[in-house]
Amino acid sequence: MRLRRKRALWQAFRARHDLSLLQDNTAKIGADDVLLVCTLRNERIRLPYFLKYYREMGISHFLFIDNDSNDASRSYLMQQEDVSLWHTKASYKKAAFGVHWMNWLSRKYCHGHWTLTVDVDEFLVFPFSDTRPIDALTNWLDSSGRRSFSAMLIDMYPKGPIDAQVYQEGQNPFEIAEWFDSGNYMISMNPEYYNLWIQGGPRARVFFPEDPYNAPSMNKIPLVKWRRDYAYMQSTHMLLPRGLNLVYETKGGEKASGALLHAKFLHTFLEKTEEELERREHYADSREFVAYHKQMEKDRDLWCKWSEKYINWRQLEILGLISKGNWA
Repeated sequence: MRLRRKRALWQAFRARHDLSLLQDNTAKIGADDVLLVCTLRNERIRLPYFLKYYREMGISHFLFIDNDSNDASRSYLMQQEDVSLWHTKASYKKAAFGVHWMNWLSRKYCHGHWTLTVDVDEFLVFPFSDTRPIDALTNWLDSSGRRSFSAMLIDMYPKGPIDAQVYQEGQNPFEIAEWFDSGNYMISMNPEYYNLWIQGGPRARVFFPEDPYNAPSMNKIPLVKWRRDYAYMQSTHMLLPRGLNLVYETKGGEKASGALLHAKFLHTFLEKTEEELERREHYADSREFVAYHKQMEKDRDLWCKWSEKYINWRQLEILGLISKGNWA
């Protein structure tokens, strides 16, 4: 595992040559700031609400990597004083789906900071997130001796065809995508990295009904007290050192955890699927997007009679999808 981590750090070091700095506001980063790292492509319509959401949560600085957008994402981000921005035309796939780039920025700028690594369609909720900022969580994690915090990915979707309502710039996406699967999740432990492996939700139910074990993974460890010798190994699913993946209790009880509400299934999903099918820059030759396209040609409604309408984090706690552990 030590050799794997060294290799991942070396790959991140080499991948720095892929990145061109467009805007550097990192001098504004304070010693106690919570940071956010994100790779994106053609997400201009989502950026206003994404930035608003995380600014209100207490994120102090954003480190963005733009993978050659052609929709004005870069020009918009360069107007933001709390954003540092890099651009690359390099292959997303060859960069381990952006992991090498994000590991490099985290190594260079995030050492000693709690760092949230998310996509532009992922929105963190955690116990008391409706009343407490993110530094209340990170301060508690520090006092508890924890270095990482898990958040299960929960796919959100509308009732009816996903393209029936048009998402508007700046809109809360969960005004449209209000529903989620409250059950049908499979959980196992990865004996190699010690992380939990979670699959299920509408993507297993609708897109991989005959092969749920090939459905996308829902386990995430997006919030980490970063150090230079840490490295994500596959998206935010798992890290090295392996101790960072032990975000669950093994001796009874529960550790605090959160959720990432996933606003993937808006009307923009159809255009994104077409683009990624052509680019073939995602995992397993974009197998996931092939399944999306095939199903969307037949039926664009992910809702079913077991779908549950989202209310708040307390609802997720009752369903066992997040936990406040011993944080009161």
